[in-house]
Amino acid sequence: MSRLQGKVVLVTGAARGQGRAHAVAFAREGADVVAVDIDSDTDGGVDSVPYPTARAADLAETAAQVEALDRRIVARTADVRDAAALEAAVAEGLETLGRIDALVANAGVFSQAPFWEMGEQQFRDVLEINLLGVWRSMKAVAPHMIERRSGSMVLISSVNGVRGNAGAAHYAASKHGVLGLMRSAALELGPHRVRVNAICPGLVDTPMVNWPGMYDQMAGRPGGTREDFDASALHYGVLGGQGGLPPETVADAAVWLASDGAWAVTGQAIPVDAGHLALPGFNPAPVQPVPDRP
Repeated sequence: MSRLQGKVVLVTGAARGQGRAHAVAFAREGADVVAVDIDSDTDGGVDSVPYPTARAADLAETAAQVEALDRRIVARTADVRDAAALEAAVAEGLETLGRIDALVANAGVFSQAPFWEMGEQQFRDVLEINLLGVWRSMKAVAPHMIERRSGSMVLISSVNGVRGNAGAAHYAASKHGVLGLMRSAALELGPHRVRVNAICPGLVDTPMVNWPGMYDQMAGRPGGTREDFDASALHYGVLGGQGGLPPETVADAAVWLASDGAWAVTGQAIPVDAGHLALPGFNPAPVQPVPDRP
């Protein structure tokens, strides 16, 4: 398979999880890769995030997997909160690989709290990475794509980009924002023949969801386990027997959106959620009737 032969992709948040899946999937289709991610050992990570963020060793493993497919990769530490670091990685990618045809703006974080208990820094961290980080990534590659009159930007939103998330309002707000940014950028870049789309993943099995607080949420009680997660995940889609999605599922959609097969697709939000958004939904914890309601 070589739908992307000779192309180059920039992947943010590429060290593990969905980001690694994107880098490897693009390489398997013939693309070279510019891969960036944070190194929490030297940069300190993101204090408000309740699970460990990526390390340089994770990014090195992504590079090894891409190289094992006989593709070139420029892998550099860059925090999407740092525009200068992103621009330097893009400049190195252009110098080394000659072009950037696609962007997968994947870097993102998650945390939990009722919005009225959330500290401002916790809220800002999610917006800075999930929304402003996407914008900075787009800005870093847009001039090159405009000059070449060619390119595809794939922004990773979420099913929470079209639905609320009780306990993670900041996350839902950031992912809603990604869709507004995508639709606006598609209008602005369309005349330059640069396409902009988004993917709205459902529950994807990555480090972002593998930590005790998420297990508790999925179990509906303290002390949740991975087994509780697996059982609860079966309720998140309509495809029988499908729980948390492998990250490669999202990467397959990103490959298609970056390929010539999607040449006429722009301004679209594509759910990859095993049918989650098709569910009618229900209130999992209804409040009983209140006497003497006014």
